[in-house]
Amino acid sequence: MILHQIRDWDDAYENGGNIPGGDAYPAAWVRPAEAYRAQGNVRLDIPYGTGDRNLYDLFLPSERPRGLMVFVHGGYWVALDKSYWSHLAAGAVGSGWACAMPSYDLCPDVTIAEITAQIGTAITHAAGEVDGPIVLSGHSAGGHLVTAMMCEDSPLPEEVRARLVHVVSISGLHDLRPMLRTARNDLLRLDMGSAEANSPALKCPLPGIRLTTWVGGGERQEFLRQSALLTNIWRGLGAATREVVEPDRHHFNVIDGLGDVRSVLMRTALEVAEGD
Repeated sequence: MILHQIRDWDDAYENGGNIPGGDAYPAAWVRPAEAYRAQGNVRLDIPYGTGDRNLYDLFLPSERPRGLMVFVHGGYWVALDKSYWSHLAAGAVGSGWACAMPSYDLCPDVTIAEITAQIGTAITHAAGEVDGPIVLSGHSAGGHLVTAMMCEDSPLPEEVRARLVHVVSISGLHDLRPMLRTARNDLLRLDMGSAEANSPALKCPLPGIRLTTWVGGGERQEFLRQSALLTNIWRGLGAATREVVEPDRHHFNVIDGLGDVRSVLMRTALEVAEGD
């Protein structure tokens, strides 16, 4: 009989140090993101709030958008911004969709609950710029933030919730209680009450919205477990869920498919909105 037990939570949630070549990220994303912004049809730094980081970029197809896709970046709620990920809009734009990418304030300057509210405001603002169905995608901490949008206590207003058809959480963190046992919590400032209150896995999903969790087969076991956890719990609460483990992908390259209109990830993200 094999027993599983975590003794080092920092290692369990450490990605870069456990991936060969992991130290190349996030710098590896900078040049492709810059190149895509330079050649794309994009509106940069649209304000959705009053803070310096309350901005989003909106990438647009040449024709009227078929809908709005929003990508929310990760960084454990403490790092990075929208500028690293612009090239990942290529899949949505190539499919005729608009793609919004917001930045947000970071811990410890704000709480995770405040970040969640900011993302709700950013999505609502972008929804006012683009008509049609809405698909949300997010990576790592961004996966947490987009799944929070389809919880019963979602910060999205009713008119935006009604347009939301699919949430794709890529390597998402859905139960925040393990974060209490990491050194990173010095910045996150979670206690058990706030960890529980901000965990989508401990909430009920809104009806009528599809959930897909997507994770790399080569990821840390905790990210595989976190993805399986949410689909399992929410399926039992009536949500239409799908869990995908993509072979030969790690935490950093698992998002690459968003930049390719032909990828399985991109086709899966948009299929429900396009009637497939």
